Amino acid sequence: MSTMTDRKNAAISRGVGMTTQIYADRAENAEIWDKDGNRYIDFAAGIAVVNTGHRHPKVMAAVKDQLDRFTHTCHQVVPYENYVALAERLNDLVPGDGPKKTIFATTGAEAVENAVKIARHYTGRPAVVSFAGGFHGRTFMGMALTGKVQPYKAGFGPMMNDIWHLPFPNDLHGVTEEDALAALDRLFKADLEPGRVAAIIIEPVQGEGGFYETPATFLQKLREICDAHSILLIADEVQTGFARTGKLFAMEHAGVAADITTMAKGLGGGLPISAVTGRAEVMDSPGPGGLGGTYAGNPLGVAAAHAVLDVIEEEQLCDRAERLGQRLKQRLAGLRDEVPEIVDIRGPGFMNAVEFNVAGTDKPNPEMANRVREEALSRNLILLTCGVYGNVIRFLAPLTIPDDVFAEALDILEDSVKAARG
Repeated sequence: MSTMTDRKNAAISRGVGMTTQIYADRAENAEIWDKDGNRYIDFAAGIAVVNTGHRHPKVMAAVKDQLDRFTHTCHQVVPYENYVALAERLNDLVPGDGPKKTIFATTGAEAVENAVKIARHYTGRPAVVSFAGGFHGRTFMGMALTGKVQPYKAGFGPMMNDIWHLPFPNDLHGVTEEDALAALDRLFKADLEPGRVAAIIIEPVQGEGGFYETPATFLQKLREICDAHSILLIADEVQTGFARTGKLFAMEHAGVAADITTMAKGLGGGLPISAVTGRAEVMDSPGPGGLGGTYAGNPLGVAAAHAVLDVIEEEQLCDRAERLGQRLKQRLAGLRDEVPEIVDIRGPGFMNAVEFNVAGTDKPNPEMANRVREEALSRNLILLTCGVYGNVIRFLAPLTIPDDVFAEALDILEDSVKAARG
């Protein structure tokens, strides 16, 4: 009799990677049960999608209400009020003074693609600058912007042209802010005139790249450089948005407003929806029909997003993210003497990570990170790795995780880290 893994291997492209072989049957808040009734604590949250937890009652109620009305008309054909209302809310919430406007799409990669389209159209310029270690999606523009070859670019042929990468400021890996700014200066002097640059895109906290927080002073300097050369600053908040970092948007930590902000993941609470919000004059540059998509702003996703924003405010999830992150980081810090492989514990709010090196060296230790992940999974705790070297464990549990489940998970995590040392 074929197992689910056999069936998956026979039916699905191997290009769709899978972190676990758990086949979900049901989920509630921060817990998942498989077909055999096994219970798992979810420290992945669908990669920062269900910040409000699996099946939050208010999100489910909003979606069910919308199901009883209609599921699809295509906003470009027959529009609907809650699309407009959600745009109004994001225009108010996204950092930045002055009037803003919004469009909706379906995925984070699609939001990034549209942000670049808008930036190029508004500026009349072709080039875009991004950063090593950044992740912006798996579409061709997303791949080109992404600063990680394996597995995202390898073998997929020529990337989009006029995309330029800079080193990301990361003291742990020997790149200072001064180094990164000097590299930008050299780029402008040697290879790319600033007057050809439409946008600089950056994650306020790198996601797939390793959960490295962009220094506030660096973001402030980028804002000055963009203003000096009439370049648009794009904040990719796909993974950092919606209370994950202790603010509704991570750019708020730096006090910097982007010209364009991309969002997805946590916005829909488990339903697919993404958004691009930016300065009104920038967003109005493309003509009618230049932006959009058949499923863009799906009514169910829009309904869920309204409920997500309500829950974040009513349950004070930004404050809860700070409290959960502090507890997690304190627990990990207590292991440092016993586990010399731990080289760094970091992250704002509840967007946290622990990084492992070979003990006593600066050599990344992806084997240790993977052993921790496997040990945790054997104890029914779902963890994710990340980082250019694969030596980082990232923590993305729902912000609504019950205190007793969180305490249970921390015990499992501590046991798993210790066991991974052998």
